[in-house]
Amino acid sequence: MHDLIEISKDLYYLGGNDRRLALFEGSIPIPHGVSYNSYLLKDEKTVLFDTVDGAIADLFFENLDRALGGRPLDYLVVHHVEPDHSETFLRALARHPEATVVANRKSAAMLKNFYGFEGKSVLVDDGGTMSVGSRTLRFLFAPMVHWPEVMMSYLVQDKILFSADAFGTFGALPGSVFADEVRFEEDFLPDARKYYFNIVGKYGLQVQNVLKKAASLDIALVCPLHGPVWRKNFDWYLGKYDTWSRYDPEERGVAIFYGSIYGHTKSVAETLAAKLAKRGVCSAVYDVSATHVCDLLPEAFRFSHLVFASCTQNNGVFMNMEHFLCDLKAHFLQKRAYSVIENGSWAPQAGALMEETLSGMKNNVRIGEKITVLSSPTEETNEKLEDLAAAIAEDIKNHFGG
Repeated sequence: MHDLIEISKDLYYLGGNDRRLALFEGSIPIPHGVSYNSYLLKDEKTVLFDTVDGAIADLFFENLDRALGGRPLDYLVVHHVEPDHSETFLRALARHPEATVVANRKSAAMLKNFYGFEGKSVLVDDGGTMSVGSRTLRFLFAPMVHWPEVMMSYLVQDKILFSADAFGTFGALPGSVFADEVRFEEDFLPDARKYYFNIVGKYGLQVQNVLKKAASLDIALVCPLHGPVWRKNFDWYLGKYDTWSRYDPEERGVAIFYGSIYGHTKSVAETLAAKLAKRGVCSAVYDVSATHVCDLLPEAFRFSHLVFASCTQNNGVFMNMEHFLCDLKAHFLQKRAYSVIENGSWAPQAGALMEETLSGMKNNVRIGEKITVLSSPTEETNEKLEDLAAAIAEDIKNHFGG
């Protein structure tokens, strides 16, 4: 039996960890697991904020029963209908038929589509309020962060924001549920970045709108649907979301992505990294065949300068590089300086095709000339890499100083 966690007066954490799920949403590797969060408020009325994925159903219902302590469940607030937060929705209502569902018009329609639910409910509007006793809930819509029905709740008297998928992260919780009691920057920030750019990253404008709503609130506690609860230093994390949703680079430096068949393009990528290091420029090198595209994506958004080095395959871009570039385009990569290196034994084509994709994205600027390698690097290749390293270092200096 787990200890019941009271995260604020009369507010209980009912969630838990899934350490066995390999692919989140069937596509994103999560080697550190994920938490599914749910919360119960006990005022004159009892309010359950969301349910959970079926993977932790037994723990969730055990926690819910203990937290209610024999009291009826008055309200079930649905912030987000995605099944990782609603798979146990009908089971919760079967156990508590007395409960009234609190939703908006779009989420009510989705609950009908997913579960056939047309039961007892209250439909709320953006900015609407509801009294639950001595406390008042205010509802704030957050469309496309990251589904159109998403909303958040703000517990006015306690200054608590239930933020749905916003401010969430991958990674199972290590005992404590509070961000200030884990090593968030060391252990969770990479997963938070990965979560943001793979799940929410396409919707930067919508996230900016949510941040404006959050800025108007006095917030003491932030309760997301994944990851730790924030009660300290939330402004720091809010700043990350602001940077990410503006598509601004988080760090000055270079991410070098290469696609290589026999190792020659890899050699070029590694050589460039060494030349950048001699100029004091930080770089990270990624093999697009060895690193999942969902891990490559946040790294492209993290760095200010990107280098794409690809061999030619079937008269096109190496297939794993092509997949990566398509994913970057789908997630609206922008505001980046980029460079292109191609390789080909008889008819190099990768460079022109990569350039076509990258230049077609918003506000991306190429640094240096395209470098072409014919099979294996030569002394001439080395000289061109020297020039490219110098051009990238100069551009970083001009834009960031130092």
